[in-house]
Amino acid sequence: MGRYVLRRLLLILPTLFGVMVINFIIVQFAPGGPVEQALAEAAGFGSSSTASVSSASMGPGAESGYSGSSGMNPELVERLEKQFGFDKPAHERFFMMMWDYARLDFGTSYFQNRPVIDLVVERLPVSISLGLWSLLLIYSISIPLGIAKAVRDGQRFDIWTSGVVFTAYAIPGFLFAILLIVVFAGGSYFDWFPLRGLTSDNFDELSVIGKIRDYFWHLALPLTALTIGGFATLTMLTKNSFLEELNKQFVLTARAKGVTERRVLYGHVFRNAMLIVIAGFPAAFVGILFTGALLIEVIFQLDGIGLLGYEAVVKRDYPILFGTLFSFTLIGLVMQLIGDMVYVFVDPRIDFETRET
Repeated sequence: MGRYVLRRLLLILPTLFGVMVINFIIVQFAPGGPVEQALAEAAGFGSSSTASVSSASMGPGAESGYSGSSGMNPELVERLEKQFGFDKPAHERFFMMMWDYARLDFGTSYFQNRPVIDLVVERLPVSISLGLWSLLLIYSISIPLGIAKAVRDGQRFDIWTSGVVFTAYAIPGFLFAILLIVVFAGGSYFDWFPLRGLTSDNFDELSVIGKIRDYFWHLALPLTALTIGGFATLTMLTKNSFLEELNKQFVLTARAKGVTERRVLYGHVFRNAMLIVIAGFPAAFVGILFTGALLIEVIFQLDGIGLLGYEAVVKRDYPILFGTLFSFTLIGLVMQLIGDMVYVFVDPRIDFETRET
């Protein structure tokens, strides 16, 4: 196992480098960079999203793509390009960025004038809260439901719950979020839950019980949207895993010996069937934390990593964009390795080194 872990750790560096190269190249061809943003604001447009942008290249000496730049002072354009570092060749900017990231220096936000690491640390607790609580709910619902469906395979309970599961799978989580807002957050019917944020304005003045109640009151709708959108896949995975184990010879032998159905299920089948479910937890957490919660954070205006990344894309705030991409890619690769190690921990029969040789 040690050699396998070492190989995977060594592969993280070229994989991370390749991801950064691909995304850096894509961004170079995306219209409306930070120079265009600054020029649009100077011209009174407020942001380049409302300005006409024709240039996609941000190479050295390139003129700004903002349509009003012809009326701008050339010295202003040159000064802005130097300020944002676009007076250097693209490859030089990339390697300077990677050298800074290797030293955990993620730079300063173009438009918030704060270190990127401070912004990430400030927003991370919100995303972690959403990720942990939603995964707890998803696993708490999916595992018992999947087991129940496997035991009652083909029966009325299995058919009806499959309809619910497939409906939840087919409808994106952000649509559920919008529906919840319309119904329960003052949209068209009830005004029972707050629309934005994780705490109320008077949170510091509340008692301990009041703070806990206020916190979960704000989390209710976002967590519901994330849970409905995420439990379907895990439910079917649990059911299929249990069905596969229930049809194996050792289960038939245990039943033939008179072992109770409950003991067969939880004493013989459970550990093997739950292997893939438990080992998939690290990857599921990363998926919820960095991708699944993005639209939920935007819809409910939760100051998490997803909203931070969305704002960085809209404003072309490249230090935040690439800093969060680097961090999340690294975390995702490490969590995949942890997932493989969890496989071995849950079932020692698994040996990745033997499999590879």
